[in-house]
Amino acid sequence: MQDVPAQQGEEAHRTEVLMQVQTTRFGTVEVAGDRVLTFSSGLLGFASYQHFVLLQPDEDGVFYWLQSADAPELAFVVTDPRLWADNYQAVIRREQLDLMGMNSIEEAQLFVIVNKYDNTLTGNFQGPLVINLKNQQGMQLVLADRQWTTRHEIARLADNVAAATA
Repeated sequence: MQDVPAQQGEEAHRTEVLMQVQTTRFGTVEVAGDRVLTFSSGLLGFASYQHFVLLQPDEDGVFYWLQSADAPELAFVVTDPRLWADNYQAVIRREQLDLMGMNSIEEAQLFVIVNKYDNTLTGNFQGPLVINLKNQQGMQLVLADRQWTTRHEIARLADNVAAATA
Protein backbone atom coordinates (compact mmCIF):
# COMPACT_ATOMS: atom_id res chain seq x y z
CA MET A 1 0.00 0.00 0.00
CA GLN A 2 1.43 3.37 -0.96
CA ASP A 3 0.26 6.93 -1.07
CA VAL A 4 -0.35 8.41 -4.51
CA PRO A 5 2.90 9.67 -6.07
CA ALA A 6 3.60 13.35 -6.61
CA GLN A 7 2.88 15.01 -9.91
CA GLN A 8 5.82 15.31 -12.27
CA GLY A 9 8.31 17.94 -11.10
CA GLU A 10 6.64 18.22 -7.71
CA GLU A 11 8.92 15.82 -5.81
CA ALA A 12 11.89 18.20 -5.62
CA HIS A 13 9.87 20.69 -3.56
CA ARG A 14 8.71 18.21 -0.90
CA THR A 15 10.14 17.67 2.52
CA GLU A 16 9.85 14.13 3.81
CA VAL A 17 7.89 14.32 7.04
CA LEU A 18 6.22 10.98 7.49
CA MET A 19 3.06 10.50 9.45
CA GLN A 20 1.37 7.31 10.47
CA VAL A 21 -2.26 6.82 9.53
CA GLN A 22 -4.16 4.13 11.39
CA THR A 23 -6.54 2.09 9.24
CA THR A 24 -8.78 -0.87 9.98
CA ARG A 25 -8.14 -2.34 6.52
CA PHE A 26 -4.37 -2.00 6.16
CA GLY A 27 -3.06 -1.48 9.68
CA THR A 28 -0.69 1.45 10.10
CA VAL A 29 0.28 3.16 6.86
CA GLU A 30 3.11 5.69 6.59
CA VAL A 31 2.46 8.64 4.29
CA ALA A 32 4.25 11.88 3.63
CA GLY A 33 2.71 14.55 5.85
CA ASP A 34 2.27 16.88 2.90
CA ARG A 35 0.07 14.25 1.19
CA VAL A 36 -2.82 14.80 3.60
CA LEU A 37 -5.82 16.12 1.69
CA THR A 38 -8.05 18.67 3.40
CA PHE A 39 -11.75 18.75 2.60
CA SER A 40 -12.72 21.88 4.57
CA SER A 41 -16.43 21.05 4.38
CA GLY A 42 -15.88 17.31 4.71
CA LEU A 43 -17.75 14.91 2.44
CA LEU A 44 -21.52 14.62 2.11
CA GLY A 45 -22.71 12.81 5.21
CA PHE A 46 -19.25 13.00 6.77
CA ALA A 47 -18.80 16.75 7.39
CA SER A 48 -16.76 16.30 10.57
CA TYR A 49 -14.04 14.30 8.78
CA GLN A 50 -11.82 16.71 6.90
CA HIS A 51 -8.42 15.02 6.54
CA PHE A 52 -7.81 12.14 4.15
CA VAL A 53 -4.99 10.38 2.37
CA LEU A 54 -5.20 8.79 -1.05
CA LEU A 55 -3.82 5.25 -1.02
CA GLN A 56 -2.95 3.32 -4.15
CA PRO A 57 -3.20 -0.43 -3.47
CA ASP A 58 -1.89 -1.42 -6.89
CA GLU A 59 0.53 0.60 -9.00
CA ASP A 60 -1.39 -0.21 -12.19
CA GLY A 61 -4.85 -0.16 -10.63
CA VAL A 62 -7.72 2.19 -11.39
CA PHE A 63 -9.19 2.13 -7.89
CA TYR A 64 -7.78 3.97 -4.87
CA TRP A 65 -8.68 4.23 -1.20
CA LEU A 66 -9.60 7.64 0.20
CA GLN A 67 -8.71 6.91 3.82
CA SER A 68 -9.66 9.23 6.67
CA ALA A 69 -6.59 10.37 8.59
CA ASP A 70 -8.86 10.96 11.61
CA ALA A 71 -10.99 7.79 11.72
CA PRO A 72 -9.32 4.42 11.01
CA GLU A 73 -12.63 2.80 10.06
CA LEU A 74 -13.61 5.44 7.48
CA ALA A 75 -12.38 4.84 3.92
CA PHE A 76 -13.93 5.05 0.48
CA VAL A 77 -13.00 3.33 -2.77
CA VAL A 78 -12.58 6.00 -5.45
CA THR A 79 -11.75 6.09 -9.15
CA ASP A 80 -11.30 8.65 -11.92
CA PRO A 81 -14.73 8.98 -13.60
CA ARG A 82 -13.17 9.76 -16.98
CA LEU A 83 -11.89 6.18 -17.14
CA TRP A 84 -15.53 5.02 -17.29
CA ALA A 85 -17.21 7.88 -19.19
CA ASP A 86 -15.18 9.70 -21.86
CA ASN A 87 -17.59 12.63 -21.92
CA TYR A 88 -17.63 13.19 -18.14
CA GLN A 89 -17.23 16.80 -17.07
CA ALA A 90 -17.59 18.43 -13.69
CA VAL A 91 -18.70 22.04 -13.78
CA ILE A 92 -17.27 24.12 -10.97
CA ARG A 93 -18.17 27.70 -10.09
CA ARG A 94 -15.55 30.47 -10.04
CA GLU A 95 -15.84 30.91 -6.25
CA GLN A 96 -15.24 27.16 -5.76
CA LEU A 97 -12.13 27.35 -7.94
CA ASP A 98 -10.92 30.32 -5.88
CA LEU A 99 -11.51 28.45 -2.61
CA MET A 100 -9.36 25.62 -3.90
CA GLY A 101 -6.64 27.88 -5.33
CA MET A 102 -7.22 26.86 -8.95
CA ASN A 103 -7.79 28.73 -12.19
CA SER A 104 -9.69 25.94 -13.96
CA ILE A 105 -11.07 22.45 -13.38
CA GLU A 106 -8.31 21.09 -15.64
CA GLU A 107 -5.86 21.71 -12.77
CA ALA A 108 -7.75 19.25 -10.57
CA GLN A 109 -7.77 15.51 -10.16
CA LEU A 110 -11.33 14.14 -10.23
CA PHE A 111 -12.54 11.10 -8.35
CA VAL A 112 -15.91 9.54 -7.66
CA ILE A 113 -16.82 7.33 -4.72
CA VAL A 114 -17.46 3.73 -5.77
CA ASN A 115 -20.12 1.47 -4.26
CA LYS A 116 -21.24 -2.08 -4.87
CA TYR A 117 -24.96 -2.29 -5.62
CA ASP A 118 -26.21 -5.82 -6.26
CA ASN A 119 -23.80 -7.24 -8.89
CA THR A 120 -22.74 -3.83 -10.12
CA LEU A 121 -20.01 -1.38 -9.22
CA THR A 122 -21.39 2.14 -9.36
CA GLY A 123 -19.82 5.56 -9.04
CA ASN A 124 -21.36 8.70 -7.60
CA PHE A 125 -20.92 10.71 -10.80
CA GLN A 126 -23.28 13.39 -9.49
CA GLY A 127 -21.05 14.07 -6.47
CA PRO A 128 -17.44 14.08 -7.73
CA LEU A 129 -14.46 14.81 -5.53
CA VAL A 130 -12.26 17.60 -6.88
CA ILE A 131 -8.70 17.65 -5.55
CA ASN A 132 -6.04 20.28 -6.13
CA LEU A 133 -2.89 18.15 -5.82
CA LYS A 134 -0.68 21.26 -5.62
CA ASN A 135 -2.11 22.48 -2.32
CA GLN A 136 -3.89 19.29 -1.19
CA GLN A 137 -7.32 20.97 -1.01
CA GLY A 138 -10.39 18.93 -1.84
CA MET A 139 -14.09 19.55 -2.28
CA GLN A 140 -17.09 17.40 -3.08
CA LEU A 141 -19.38 18.90 -5.69
CA VAL A 142 -23.05 18.24 -6.33
CA LEU A 143 -23.65 18.51 -10.07
CA ALA A 144 -26.93 19.86 -11.42
CA ASP A 145 -26.47 17.94 -14.69
CA ARG A 146 -29.05 15.12 -14.57
CA GLN A 147 -27.07 13.12 -17.13
CA TRP A 148 -25.06 11.78 -14.19
CA THR A 149 -26.45 9.86 -11.26
CA THR A 150 -25.29 8.82 -7.81
CA ARG A 151 -25.23 5.21 -9.07
CA HIS A 152 -23.63 5.44 -12.50
CA GLU A 153 -22.74 1.89 -13.57
CA ILE A 154 -19.03 1.39 -14.08
CA ALA A 155 -18.74 -2.42 -14.06
CA ARG A 156 -20.80 -5.59 -13.70
CA LEU A 157 -19.42 -8.24 -11.41
CA ALA A 158 -19.37 -11.91 -12.30
CA ASP A 159 -21.63 -14.02 -10.08
CA ASN A 160 -18.69 -15.75 -8.38
CA VAL A 161 -17.00 -12.39 -7.64
CA ALA A 162 -20.23 -10.93 -6.28
CA ALA A 163 -20.68 -13.92 -3.97
CA ALA A 164 -17.10 -13.70 -2.72
CA THR A 165 -17.39 -10.01 -1.82
CA ALA A 166 -20.87 -10.10 -0.28
